[in-house]
Amino acid sequence: MPTKLSVNLNAVAMLRNRRDLPWPSVESLGRVALEAGAAGLTVHPRPDQRHIRFSDLPVLRALIDDEFPQAEFNIEGYPSEDFLALCERIEPEQVTLVPDDPSQATSDHGFDFRATGEMLKPIVARLKTGGMRVSLFADGDGDVEAVKLAKATGADRIELYTGPYGGCFDDAQRAEVCLDLLGRTADAAKAEGLGVNGGHDLTVANLPALVRRIPHLAEVSIGHGLTADALEYGMAETVRRFRRACGQII
Repeated sequence: MPTKLSVNLNAVAMLRNRRDLPWPSVESLGRVALEAGAAGLTVHPRPDQRHIRFSDLPVLRALIDDEFPQAEFNIEGYPSEDFLALCERIEPEQVTLVPDDPSQATSDHGFDFRATGEMLKPIVARLKTGGMRVSLFADGDGDVEAVKLAKATGADRIELYTGPYGGCFDDAQRAEVCLDLLGRTADAAKAEGLGVNGGHDLTVANLPALVRRIPHLAEVSIGHGLTADALEYGMAETVRRFRRACGQII
């Protein structure tokens, strides 16, 4: 199966929040992305609501339910009690747990499963009881033992942190090293029966090599690079470009 594309709307929301005005509309651009064939929408609501607002979540949930029932809603966040309650209220198809401090500008590392595995087990179980698929943000550093500990939490998937790979846009040799580590991590996850997602600083240029190395990559969630391209190509054409980069035939 080709890798699915989930469009992260955080950057759209951040642009909207520069003014006390309702545009650009997160809902409208989410609709354009889904009409262009995106498999789902991703958001990462932070406590300070600096991009996605809590009020956006029921709107996007309704958009998917009413107009695109085949699509998925993916909510990312640190597993605080408030976040878990939010997920139980909105009922996304997938919850991606991240180890972020609330003050972080963006996610920049995966969980240390040696330190947090036991803490994550009841959280994963709680979300799965609510019918949600659970993915855990993980470093793509080739650490096979960490992957086994991620599996032991009961999670369904890991999401590979692809930031170091994306940061090698001007260093092909370093990109190959990062790609190999990501691939080894993904291979270990597959061997453990874990699904594999990916996300962070992925682009039309670097996606094809990632998909070739990890043919079982289930989904990528992309926001910054996709939104940047949308300023040049428009949201619909950008989604189609990223879908092709994921190996989808359009």
